[in-house]
Amino acid sequence: MLPEVETWLRGRTSSSADWPVGALMEAKGATRISVVLPARNEAETVGEIVSAIRHDLVEAVPLVDELVVIDSRSTDETAAQALQAGAKVFAQDEILCDLHPLDGKGEALWKSLAVTTGDLVVFVDADLREFRTSFVTGLLGPLLADPSIVYVKGCYDRPLSELQGGGGRVTELVARPLLNLHWPLLAGFVQPLAGEYAGRRSALERVPFVTGYGVELGLLIDLLDLAGLDALAQVDLGRRVHSHQSTEALGGMAGQIMYTAWSRLERQNRIVSLHAPSPQLTQFRRGVSGGDPGHEPIVRDVSVAERPPMVTVPHYAARGR
Repeated sequence: MLPEVETWLRGRTSSSADWPVGALMEAKGATRISVVLPARNEAETVGEIVSAIRHDLVEAVPLVDELVVIDSRSTDETAAQALQAGAKVFAQDEILCDLHPLDGKGEALWKSLAVTTGDLVVFVDADLREFRTSFVTGLLGPLLADPSIVYVKGCYDRPLSELQGGGGRVTELVARPLLNLHWPLLAGFVQPLAGEYAGRRSALERVPFVTGYGVELGLLIDLLDLAGLDALAQVDLGRRVHSHQSTEALGGMAGQIMYTAWSRLERQNRIVSLHAPSPQLTQFRRGVSGGDPGHEPIVRDVSVAERPPMVTVPHYAARGR
């Protein structure tokens, strides 16, 4: 690990317990805070998360000013559950609807900037179980305490079944090796793909958003380039429990993350590209082909689209931010 990363790790890593609500309220002042949950078919969990944030951080203390769910084409009761629990709900495709709609979590996150007004924006995945509002307060702590910090990532233990720390397979097999190879200044992030993070609007609106699963990696790399390592921080949120995806689905995620890394390597002149990467990922399932058991090839497109910095979008810029 680079010496500057060791220094950063000691000085820019804290715990959610370090940021009690009372201290955050004193530091908040006139700062406006938005919490955003991107959600697609998360009816089982989104209502509980919204209710907890609303009860603890809107009604008990007025820390959070906006609580927003971006519904990403759900086919279940996600929107209804979120509304009933007290969130503002926006359909992803109805935001900036003059733009051609794109797919993916990153699209929902990017579009949330157009319908929120917070100076600080906290993103929380909508599939969390055993959710605690210390996730939100922990992420806000460094931003409210230190104006030089622009972006805070959550870190935590991710159990897989009964195996403590067994989650985060794509992180350990793909994202961490990529970062250590090409962006070693980011080697100190425990969970570089964490879905819980917060940032200053003034920074988030000035970087592009990958629309698919590479959004977290892309933001981390681009914000390092924009603001430098000392403007980034991480907070230990304890334990994160959520539903896990199949190995096949994780393969698609890994492909998008690698595609995102490739685009940043090219953009930052870290590689001399002699070919364009193939957007196709071939995987196999055991099936029946021609009446005989065999492995069926499944081909998917893992290329990733990208939205430009929000500050360059005319409709957004016209708001006078």
